[in-house]
Amino acid sequence: MNDLAAPLRRAAPALLGYAAVRALGLVVLAVWSAARGKSAHTLLTARWDALWYTRVADLGYGYEVRLPNGDVHSNLAFFPLLPWLERFMHAVSPLSYADGGLVVSLLASLAAAWGIFAVADHVYGRRNQEGREARPWKGGGGRRVGVYAVLLWAVLPVGIVQSMAYSESLFTALAAWSLYAVLTGRWPAAGVLALFAGLTRPVGLAVVAAVWVAGIASFVRDRSTAPAPGVRVWPRALGMALAPLGAAGYVLWVGHRTGKGPLGYLDVQAGWRNGFDGGAAFARFVGEKFTSFPSALAGVGLIVGVALVLWLYVVGVRQGQPLPLLVYTGVVTALALCASSYFGSKPRLLMPAFPLLLPLALALARLRTSRSAWVVGGVAVASAVYGAFWLNGSGPP
Repeated sequence: MNDLAAPLRRAAPALLGYAAVRALGLVVLAVWSAARGKSAHTLLTARWDALWYTRVADLGYGYEVRLPNGDVHSNLAFFPLLPWLERFMHAVSPLSYADGGLVVSLLASLAAAWGIFAVADHVYGRRNQEGREARPWKGGGGRRVGVYAVLLWAVLPVGIVQSMAYSESLFTALAAWSLYAVLTGRWPAAGVLALFAGLTRPVGLAVVAAVWVAGIASFVRDRSTAPAPGVRVWPRALGMALAPLGAAGYVLWVGHRTGKGPLGYLDVQAGWRNGFDGGAAFARFVGEKFTSFPSALAGVGLIVGVALVLWLYVVGVRQGQPLPLLVYTGVVTALALCASSYFGSKPRLLMPAFPLLLPLALALARLRTSRSAWVVGGVAVASAVYGAFWLNGSGPP
């Protein structure tokens, strides 16, 4: 317990700040929804993807909806870890599947916040994962940067999703802690967490890629330099072997169930009109915004948003973020921006790419605390209002 108490105390300011931001978002959502005659609880637990997850938890796989245009929406598109946890919560408590999913999401969001803090604290702290002195970051230590990284993740415009019975919080928690395990040399733990991330969302591929690239880089480094005394190869090999088992296992199971072989999961996603087209469909979507006014303003906003994401990634590269973070962020960003899925969900799909926020967190850490507090507080209010407006709309997040 003492081994856990010290890191928890260190992360406490970040976790308390995170909880305050999310509480603000929920209060604003409750007030806004009541004014419109809607239930905030229903918006958080029983709409869009949340319904599909609870159906899997309740009925298992095999449910599908055939649309008039011929599309087939199958619940095989949804990875199983969240439904498994919803079923577990329902079995051990009086909670419904939906409420179990909400509790899992709320707990996972705190675990994700702690993981983001741990990664930022490590990266911007005094020492890197190899024990050598890290770059002297002007503006404070890793703890301060970690607090702002967590707060920035909390105040994302789509941050309300972190409080929904969706899988983003669960995935981000597993991804963040897997990356932290890689950075600190805990390879078997990194592999197990990557395995579970791969059972949560298709983008679990990003965590697997980070573990594998970091593992290969460490093997190459060991071949070019004499490894430190006591360094063992098998933990890295075990972590790398475990990492892809979750995603690969589910994808192969879907292929077997559908009778379409290893690529059967791609056919399931095609029924939802999801696929990877290099961003062509998204580019057409943005281009169509410029055919009229005021939709052209939305097109400009989308271009600015994509440019900001890419700029933050480049800044992360220039600031020397560790290779596992760059690989993970690059894969998450590529899958989000280059997929032909529902375009309104792209901000949500980018939410697990938390290393994009680290340059902004470092910039806030360099400001006076009072000035940073005003910035974060103002954005938190705007995020809470936008989240309430967004969830009370017609389209899914």
